[in-house]
Amino acid sequence: MEQTSLFERKLPQPLAARLRPTTLEEYVGQTHLLGPGKVLRRLIETDQVSSMIFWGPPGVGKTTLAQIIAKKTKAAFINFSAVTSGIKEIRAVMQQAEDNRRFGEQTILFVDEIHRFNKAQQDAFLPFVEKGSIILIGATTENPSFEINGALLSRCKVFVLHSLTPDELVELMRRALRDERGFGGQVVHIDDALLQALAVFANGDARTALSTLEMVVLNGQVGPDGSVTVTEEDFEQCTSKRSLLYDKKGEEHYNLISALHKSMRNSDPDAAVYWLARMLEAGEDPLYVARRVIRFACEDVGLADPRALEQAVAAYQACHFLGMPECTLHLTQAVVYLSLAPKSNALYRAYESAKSDAVRQLAEPVPLVIRNAPTRLMQELEYGKGYQYAHDAPDKLTNIQCLPDSLLGRVYYDPTEEGLEARYKARLQQIKDWKKEHQAP
Repeated sequence: MEQTSLFERKLPQPLAARLRPTTLEEYVGQTHLLGPGKVLRRLIETDQVSSMIFWGPPGVGKTTLAQIIAKKTKAAFINFSAVTSGIKEIRAVMQQAEDNRRFGEQTILFVDEIHRFNKAQQDAFLPFVEKGSIILIGATTENPSFEINGALLSRCKVFVLHSLTPDELVELMRRALRDERGFGGQVVHIDDALLQALAVFANGDARTALSTLEMVVLNGQVGPDGSVTVTEEDFEQCTSKRSLLYDKKGEEHYNLISALHKSMRNSDPDAAVYWLARMLEAGEDPLYVARRVIRFACEDVGLADPRALEQAVAAYQACHFLGMPECTLHLTQAVVYLSLAPKSNALYRAYESAKSDAVRQLAEPVPLVIRNAPTRLMQELEYGKGYQYAHDAPDKLTNIQCLPDSLLGRVYYDPTEEGLEARYKARLQQIKDWKKEHQAP
């Protein structure tokens, strides 16, 4: 039995714990699930919760949602952690749930970090979920498809929780400054720009946002009247990041991504890596950067080096699997590779040119020779008549017409001599020479 001292005092809870919402009205974020009329909100309000999995990154409210359900439900609610529990504890909880069932009481079992359970431990839940002894609610930061047994997952509805937006985090911090459970009992002066910077720093994590807010307020400048003023210097000291003061939606956001893109286009890996670091250290979403890098791979490199796209997509996948800060090196590799790659915008020019014609001539009919003819009527209308199967041709080439009559002879893809694209240019010229020689009458 744990002993306590007469002189022991109760330590204050962190701000994030003191402000944990207890009702759906206090809950911030996840409006796609908890907005008026949304399915999860209806299930909670009507106490008709079924087995489900909450999947989302840290600090988005998975455990909080479970605690709100615990307050709303008439069922017995058991909170269970996959970090500190094993098969023995699972069996004890299942026995308790069985006893509740015999007395006509339903049991909701919340398992935090359910992905930490191995297959045998997860299997122990399955028979009780199947016969309705428990309603299982699991919370996980990992993809349930990979981390939760298929049989158990098939009996649960998966709800995906998203990272909180900067605006939602700012709303949460403003509430903390007003609420008596937070800093409502004192006067705190903090600029909106600093709150926005805190939201960017938190990167969608409510717990991080509130913890950092608590730190900067406790380290703010105390005035003669007892009020606290948080300065930019206080913010920088508490976060150890000077470059965070920019809005992801503002001009600086677009200036930085433009600087990265143009540095890679100008084959300047040093500048490209610098602008990459500026964004990532400012709290930019690495997946956003990775998406822009993927676009660059085709817009500015293309077939001059087809492996550029492979590098960019691999970097995106690495960012998705690892997140910050581990994924910084994968993005650096992709950015340096793309900076050094031969450059071609032939694919970009090809699509833009084709798009212009396509928009102007949306009703242009498909040539009969390349139409599909699955029915007799279509065959009678000469759909597919004269079609030649290229694989049966000696040179794997045919002289059938694939463009509409009005666009016959139009050229969209004009390859450059850069890198491997020179090889594709030579191949394209061979194809055009063959078609000219074998032109249909």
